[in-house]
Amino acid sequence: MDLDVFVTAHQAEWHRLEQLLGRGRRLTGEEADELVALYQRTATHLSLLQSSAPDPMLTGRLTQLVARARATVTGARRSSWRDAARFFTAGFPAAVYRSRRWWVPTALLCTALGAVIGWWIAAHPEVQAAIAAPEELRALTEPGGGYEVYYSSHPAASFAAQVWTNNAQAAAMCLVLGAFLGLPVLWILFQNVLNLGVGLGLMSSAGRLDTFLGLILPHGLLELTAVFVAAGTGLRLGWTVIDPGPRTRRTALAEQGRAALGMAIGLAAVLFVSGLIEAFVTPSGLPTWARIAIGVLAEGAFLAYVFVVGRRAARAGETGDVEHADRSASVPTAA
Repeated sequence: MDLDVFVTAHQAEWHRLEQLLGRGRRLTGEEADELVALYQRTATHLSLLQSSAPDPMLTGRLTQLVARARATVTGARRSSWRDAARFFTAGFPAAVYRSRRWWVPTALLCTALGAVIGWWIAAHPEVQAAIAAPEELRALTEPGGGYEVYYSSHPAASFAAQVWTNNAQAAAMCLVLGAFLGLPVLWILFQNVLNLGVGLGLMSSAGRLDTFLGLILPHGLLELTAVFVAAGTGLRLGWTVIDPGPRTRRTALAEQGRAALGMAIGLAAVLFVSGLIEAFVTPSGLPTWARIAIGVLAEGAFLAYVFVVGRRAARAGETGDVEHADRSASVPTAA
């Protein structure tokens, strides 16, 4: 493409579009039709420039021009509480449900691996000795030791905020780093599974597995599920880089990336609930069965939210992506 010839041929159309967008008064019907036609042609010009003769200054100018024209043609849309309600009642649960083929196997495999690591540590004293000295292990596992004190070592409110921040950060990292073929996600998963397995093994070897489960299950069921959802979504994003399917890689990554960003917001809310349970329920004086029951109820509510509400929304066509009007056009429409 000869860039100078292209600009000379279409400069008048771009200038006319700028004139129409710059008018302060309402456009006539004829002018509105002209604006729509010029917007469509300019969008096509922008697509041609991006693929054939990328020029940063010209591309930037036309990108702004197309964005302004698109906002004028489609109408500016403001976010509202209705958008937030729609996100939590349809978009987020649908996105989690649609990614179930990634995060459910991830959860099952990680849970099984954590159990195997725990059994291996509990059954091999030499492995325990490699983890820490005997007196350090006793300090961790004895009544009133490190595992129990951890949940009541700070005021509940500040502890909840700290736990929520750390878990939300881990989930966000799984979602964002999934674009790197999912490899960082596998490392984050392994660290979480290893920590769980070590706790299971050490407390089991000390004959206090019931105590450990009473401490971990109230909040851990929901917390780990959220992490597994984030990891599964990150792995799905990484696989999209390898196999985008019938879409272009750019379009597929854009769709998955937007859904992952929305999922990060939804999972932050889920982890906020698990953080409250970890801060106020886990260290409480409630009987072990009552604390575990609260954790099971929270987990059951989330799963029902995903597999009932999410499935219904997914079948209705919800994908967890942003509204169609808020997406960038993947294929410009020619006039």
